[in-house]
Amino acid sequence: MSPETVGGKSLRIESLAKTYRSRSGQESVALTPIDCTIAAGEFLAVVGPTGCGKTTLLKLLAGVVAPSSGRALVDGTPIAGPSIDRSVVFQNFALFPWLSVLGNVEFGLRSQGIAPDECRRIATEFLRTVGLLDAKDKRPSELSGGMKQRCAIARAFAVRPSILLMDEPFGALDALTRRVMQRELVRIWRDHRTTVVFITHAVEEAIFLADRILVMTAHPGRIKAELRVTSARPRDETAPDFIDLEREIYKLLDEELVKSFDLAPS
Repeated sequence: MSPETVGGKSLRIESLAKTYRSRSGQESVALTPIDCTIAAGEFLAVVGPTGCGKTTLLKLLAGVVAPSSGRALVDGTPIAGPSIDRSVVFQNFALFPWLSVLGNVEFGLRSQGIAPDECRRIATEFLRTVGLLDAKDKRPSELSGGMKQRCAIARAFAVRPSILLMDEPFGALDALTRRVMQRELVRIWRDHRTTVVFITHAVEEAIFLADRILVMTAHPGRIKAELRVTSARPRDETAPDFIDLEREIYKLLDEELVKSFDLAPS
């Protein structure tokens, strides 16, 4: 039996902005007001120069940071704080080193008050889904980087979130493992149709994974462009339409890199 279908919820971002204030009172604008609608079950990627506010946007959607102005809504309900309905997957895996692989996946389920036997059943099914069932009794220190990330993804999906927020989850992986994980993520997403917001610096990765891509400006961040990926999955990185879209996004990003590094246009 495979894990139950999840299904996503919509996100609406309305004039969302964030300004940080230092202890000395100095202000730093991380994100200027942005507006965006993310459909239920959509896979959205966000790319942009370093420091453009991509991670800040994710934190606002996760509810771990409060906006300075504007708001974000899930199916019409304003986000007021963290929720297990919005799972986050980080680049550094964030696994509990003292728990086994199985224990890590069970952790969020137990916090929901689910009975131990049911926690075990659900966790086992998701570990089978990501190909980690044979490693269920290992500790994170015994896993490779790709195995750790698969464990983190299994943990995130196991709680059946409506929205999955991913902050450069494959950035620390080697190229071959990253390709495997990208394909694994697409497969799981197609099975469960969770709404995904995926932060990445890799343009090729964004095109391979997403339905739509937001390109952010240099600091302070705002949405520069929205591009829809129309290629059918599985996507071929060597196909002309893939390469054309990649070239278009790099052109947009190059314009922002000139600003952020104070470079002369080439």
